[in-house]
Amino acid sequence: MNTIIDSIDHIREERDISREVLEQLLTTDDAEVVEYLRKSARDVADSMYGKRILLRGLIEISSHCKNDCLYCGLRRSNREAVRYRLTEEEIYDCCEQGYRLGFRTFVMQGGEDGWFNDERMCRIVRTVRQQYPDCAITLSLGERSRESYQALYDAGANRYLLRHETADAEHYARLHPAEMSWQHRIDCLHALKEIGYQVGCGFMVGSPYQTFDTLYKDLQFLRSFQPHMVGIGPFIAAHNTPFADQPNGKVSYTLRLLSIIRLLLPNVLLPATTALGTLHPRGREQGILHGANVVMPNLSPREHRKDYAIYDNKICTGDEAAECRSCMEMRMRVIGYETVVDRGDHLGIES
Repeated sequence: MNTIIDSIDHIREERDISREVLEQLLTTDDAEVVEYLRKSARDVADSMYGKRILLRGLIEISSHCKNDCLYCGLRRSNREAVRYRLTEEEIYDCCEQGYRLGFRTFVMQGGEDGWFNDERMCRIVRTVRQQYPDCAITLSLGERSRESYQALYDAGANRYLLRHETADAEHYARLHPAEMSWQHRIDCLHALKEIGYQVGCGFMVGSPYQTFDTLYKDLQFLRSFQPHMVGIGPFIAAHNTPFADQPNGKVSYTLRLLSIIRLLLPNVLLPATTALGTLHPRGREQGILHGANVVMPNLSPREHRKDYAIYDNKICTGDEAAECRSCMEMRMRVIGYETVVDRGDHLGIES
């Protein structure tokens, strides 16, 4: 028996991986090994969630951001970035349209924009909660105070996505300005979990200065933190940023890491991201086939989608929400999966 294949079985059984095996799995050219990893992950995902792919309706509420992360097209120093904010009514309209299209989770995502303070954001969350009591509300609004997270949770938010970006503090410092702290990011994640959110973290694959050592630390962080959701996607360079000339992350590494994460965290909610679809025409389908079980069509107003430019050449910026929904349903059906009208909670979480 191939010893690397034995190692894949070990990951599945023990929910752990060594640094050496991680590098082997990411760099191997052995098609048998690659396929065995993919199939093992998909078998685990199917055993947990079946052939059901969970939909989240993404609403990008603001392209303003106070931060200056070196990789992000929305960084405050990017004078070319187009800034917008959705009004409260526009957000409610997106939710109404999404609900009619069958979405039962709304993901409100934006830069760290002080205009969406606690008073305003809590009012939005409370209104959506009252109008759609059967839906999950996910927020992805960056670092806030524990008091803010608590207020939003009390208003009706269920989930919070906050990528840790890297589990290596030195690597974090090379991706972010000096005023941002890796420890503060980690503290935010722990606060969210303690409050009671279903919490998502994650990282870019192929970000500048990333190594097999930093990736190994990421996987060990996931094992210890036990998030409900993990969002990973390939790094894609954004123009007019310090990393504009850096190479994009590898699709192959991203797909294999999706499989590894599925084996390490069998119950995890794992999206096939838009970034994957941006670098490969069937990237999201491949993500599903490698163990992902979530897709996030865009419900944002079409006129603003191109302006939420965290990286270059993002797909689906010109589609209507209904087009995104039907396109995703068709894409999943072609590979043998069905999109479902469901909140799509993490297994073991009561709605």
